[in-house]
Order: sequence, then C-alpha cells, then structure tokens
Amino acid sequence: MKSRKSGFWLPALLVLAALIVPAGCGSGTSGTVTTAGSTTVQPLAEKLARAFRQVNPDVQVTVSGGGSSVGVKACNDGTVDVGAISRELKPEEPQLVKHLLARDGIAIITSPGNPVTELTKAQVRAIFASTITNWNEVGGPNHSITVIAREEGSGTRTAFEEMVMDKPEPAVQIVDTAILLPFNGAIKFAVSSDKYAIGFVSFGYVDGKVKALAIDGVAATAENAKNGDYPIVRPLYFLTREQPGGLVKVFIDYCLGGEGQAIVSEEGYISVD
Repeated sequence: MKSRKSGFWLPALLVLAALIVPAGCGSGTSGTVTTAGSTTVQPLAEKLARAFRQVNPDVQVTVSGGGSSVGVKACNDGTVDVGAISRELKPEEPQLVKHLLARDGIAIITSPGNPVTELTKAQVRAIFASTITNWNEVGGPNHSITVIAREEGSGTRTAFEEMVMDKPEPAVQIVDTAILLPFNGAIKFAVSSDKYAIGFVSFGYVDGKVKALAIDGVAATAENAKNGDYPIVRPLYFLTREQPGGLVKVFIDYCLGGEGQAIVSEEGYISVD
C-alpha cells in the first residue's frame, strides 16, 4: 500500500509544481517572453530580441511600445513579463525591479536646412516655454519657431522636462501651443519636414534627416554623453515585478551582457558594460 501511495502522489505533486511555476521561469531554452513600454526602448529591444533568438531559436520574444507609463502598468499588472521605460520611476508608481539596459542622450533637433547649430540649455528651455518665439533671437532667420514635443506619459518628455525644463521646481511648462506627437519617429519626421521646427528625440533616432544641435557648446554624440560632457542624458530600464528567473532572466542577462551591450552601442545608445 505504501508504494502505491507514493506512486500516486509523486505525479500529482509534479503536476501541482508545474501549475505554480511563474510564467517565464522555464529552462531558458524555449518559451515566450513579452515586453512593452517605452517607444525609445522599443527599436533597441526589437534588435536585441532578434539577436537573442539567433542563439535561442525556440524562444519567442514579443516587443510592443505604448510609452513608459504603459510599460510600468503592464509589468505591474502582469500583462507582460518585462516593462520598458526611458526615465526613472516616479514616486507614485509601483517600485518595480529596475534593470539598467542603456543610457540615452536626448537630442534637440532641427531640420538640416536650419542654420542654427547650437543652443544653450537655457535657450532650449525658453523656446519650449515660448519665452523665445523667433529664430532670430538665437542667431537664426527671422521666422517664428514651430515647437514640437512628445505627449504626456512619454518617458522622453518626462526626462526632457526634468533635465531641461527644470521640473518639478521651478515648474516651467512646455507651451500649450506645441504640436504633441506620440513617438520619436513622428517627431523626427515632423521636424525634418519643417525648416523652422524644433523637437527632441532619443539619440537612437538621429540620422541625416535631422540635425542634432550642440548644447552648451557640446556636440550631441554618444561619446560626449558617455563621458558626461553632454548635459541631457537619461537611463533606459527593463522592469520586472520581482527578481527575474528562468527564461526572463536569460533574456535580460543576454541584453546586459557583452553581446547585448554591443548592440546597444551599434544602435547609437550608451552601453552600461
């Protein structure tokens, strides 16, 4: 009888254990990892996911955007395994586990046709607050400035407000007539299409279609951001509800390791290795 009971309970216990193992805590060789959040992190996460799958072909990593606030909520709710944000967690948000993926400069951009090549941080603040409204006030043409910014809830906007607009004190607001767009790519396109526009985007979105202005005399380059000379740099994080295990840990460790950080650098972000 004793051996029959043992034979019955062992399979039952194994089934129970399988049911209570948290999602993403498998062997690390097959399964699915889901991520969502910052649109700044999204293209980098997509590159990392593709590279990760090359060495783990039985793993599916799904990457979605939505913005940093979405990343916090989705991770905390358990909708995704990994959230992504391009700013620090706010005091009123769930204090999730942060994994520093990269650092990223925020570039102040104009159309390549705009003759202005540099601004001070104080001038940028004044332009976005509409204290300065004409390019001729900063050495440019006699034409009004079109201000383009990210929408509320964007991690890029939050970081820009903290580092450039000096929020929370004194609270200098982005002018309410600014054109608000939902992601970095939209800002890049809008600025590239308007000679008199100004906007801000992640370094990872800067290419020949827009011009990144020097700030306080320092060029907007990854090298200057990494050595601390460029003044507008923010963190990019992956988030988990708890210390990760299983497949989620395998994916995050890959992203923070040598291969992952090489991709970070290749994509124009600042590695943390």
